[in-house]
Amino acid sequence: MSTLVAVPALFLPSDADTVEIAVLFSVFAGLLVFFEYNSDYPSLLDFRNAPPFNRIRFAGPFLTMFLLVVTTHGEQAPSGFSDVCRLVGLNLGLTLDFPFSPVRLLAFAQPQGADLVDHLRLMTHAGLAILVSLVFLAVFVLMVRVLNWPVRQGAFNFWVNLPLFDPTTGGDVIRRLKRDSHFNLALGVALPFLIPPILEAAVAMGLGPDLAEPQPLIWTVCIWAFVPTGLIMRGVALARIADLIADKRRRAYAEAEDVDMQIV
Repeated sequence: MSTLVAVPALFLPSDADTVEIAVLFSVFAGLLVFFEYNSDYPSLLDFRNAPPFNRIRFAGPFLTMFLLVVTTHGEQAPSGFSDVCRLVGLNLGLTLDFPFSPVRLLAFAQPQGADLVDHLRLMTHAGLAILVSLVFLAVFVLMVRVLNWPVRQGAFNFWVNLPLFDPTTGGDVIRRLKRDSHFNLALGVALPFLIPPILEAAVAMGLGPDLAEPQPLIWTVCIWAFVPTGLIMRGVALARIADLIADKRRRAYAEAEDVDMQIV
């Protein structure tokens, strides 16, 4: 986690203040994850003991960050790998740049007067981020549907893996899980369309990141791609947990009915 936060500042041109801030945030992120995973009692992270949910949520942004840094660095020091990344990302980004698409909306957030180089860089980064996010989302859905996540490796501990969800309040647990699942799925689908207008308004007021600069652009594209992906993954996971609880409840009712019939 520390490496993920520090990579752009360490491998791209940065001033001393930017590097110091990146190192500070990287240390904080690393300590947060370290203490969360080494504590006896859960506090913030969902699905802590249900791998590989959090590994996928980390690996996707990390790979995206790495590819975007390599592509940006390749503008000054080209290599075969950076050229391939740029070609794939640019073709996919331009393909998805049609009216009302998330990529087109993200392009509107660029400052007025942005030149063609900045626009093509945004298209390249957006294409790579979308490709990686869709691949990792498909991998997780495959693990849920085919590999029987999260019970393939043992029992699922509800309290440890959902520390912020209180099953004792708010009505039926299955109904609440499905409601939260639908909310996460809907928000995950909507955010790629909602983030660009918010970003555009922030840029217009002078509060948003400068998308002409490499590091703000990389962070913006990663957040734009993987915050929605993480929400969709969480929605799929919550729906899966709701189905497991419903199956267990049906089995318990069936066993109770069998016992009643035997007594009669």
